[in-house]
Amino acid sequence: MIIIFRYHSIMFPAVLTTLLLALSIAASPVEIRDSPITLPIARRLNTSGGTMNLLQHDQSRATALKAFGRDSLGRRSGSIPVTNDAVDYVASVGIGNPATTYNLIVVNSCSITCVDATTYVKTSTSVDTGKAIAVTYGSGSLSGTEYTDTVTLGSELTIIQQPIVVASTSFGFTGVDGVLCIGPLDLGEVQADPSTTIPTVTDNLYSQGIISQIVVGISFEPTTSESDTNGELTFGGTDATKYTGAIAYTPLTTTYPSSYYWGINESITYGTTTILSETAGIIDTGTTLILIATNAFSLYQSATGATLDDTTGLLRITSTQYSALENLNFNVGSSTYALTPNGQIWPRSLNTYIGGSTSYIYLIVNSIGTPSGEGLDFINGYTFLERFYTVLDTTNSQVGFATTAYTNATTN
Repeated sequence: MIIIFRYHSIMFPAVLTTLLLALSIAASPVEIRDSPITLPIARRLNTSGGTMNLLQHDQSRATALKAFGRDSLGRRSGSIPVTNDAVDYVASVGIGNPATTYNLIVVNSCSITCVDATTYVKTSTSVDTGKAIAVTYGSGSLSGTEYTDTVTLGSELTIIQQPIVVASTSFGFTGVDGVLCIGPLDLGEVQADPSTTIPTVTDNLYSQGIISQIVVGISFEPTTSESDTNGELTFGGTDATKYTGAIAYTPLTTTYPSSYYWGINESITYGTTTILSETAGIIDTGTTLILIATNAFSLYQSATGATLDDTTGLLRITSTQYSALENLNFNVGSSTYALTPNGQIWPRSLNTYIGGSTSYIYLIVNSIGTPSGEGLDFINGYTFLERFYTVLDTTNSQVGFATTAYTNATTN
């Protein structure tokens, strides 16, 4: 029997290399002043294939995300290190007993964890279920066999009998050992039997009593280095040392297809000018840029006076235009999250990594490729996440945001 899953587009570089569900009644997510697990998280730029085409990758990903929607008691919390390579986060995850450490892409818009068969080490806890599974990640795909195994996140979060796919074939992936999926459980639906789902790592952390709430906190900091420690994922609660003020929550959107993912409703204003009326979109760790509907993008380009750069596909501005940039405001519920002028530009010290010129200033806001009104009209990617603490709260069906010490950083 072959079980087929469809996911978004992600980019691995050698080998195919959390939060999810379970509706339960609970209060607001637990705040943890001192996270039990604090491990370094590094940002690495993936240039193994030459300069990165951020826009091409992100727009392809957006297309794939939309296509999926059309197709179809002693508990504790903990954090694990995550790497951002300008396209993906990579975490070191232990699988088996004794555990082998794998570098896995962390994605919040997929559900089933995968490991490449050429690197997978079978131990006494590895159980072959015999189920053949094919997975599509937009422009990439893999197929293999489902196993259950022990999965260790950090030093304290150990999940037993976690379903994973051991991939014997893959296409479109290079550079890592697999993927750690923390997206909504519905993304792991067995299409041949819609009543059957495969539990995610976050779902099993909860069901096995390791965490008390199905919550993941995401913390990243702006960095201008090719490789740098700059973030963490916290499972089971929020890390109060990583944000300032209070976290404001907004319910998950019911608008299709954003409702398949970590979707919310928001409007966007540039200064005081509305460029995108309230609509549905998603929060996505696998998208680097901030993508908005084509009509909103046109208004943004006009307001900033930016010129389209043929080499990178990004908008570029002069130093004078940068000095005149206004805040880009993301209005979510009754809260507004202001992306400062510095937060709207790509780190200038990293221009050459995206094929750009050291003398240009590039904007990280671009077009999603389609007009508003299609149910997925924006993607708040990594460049948004590094300025605002983000909480993915399955228990209460909501997403939370808060400012951080880096919201107004000028490092770019």
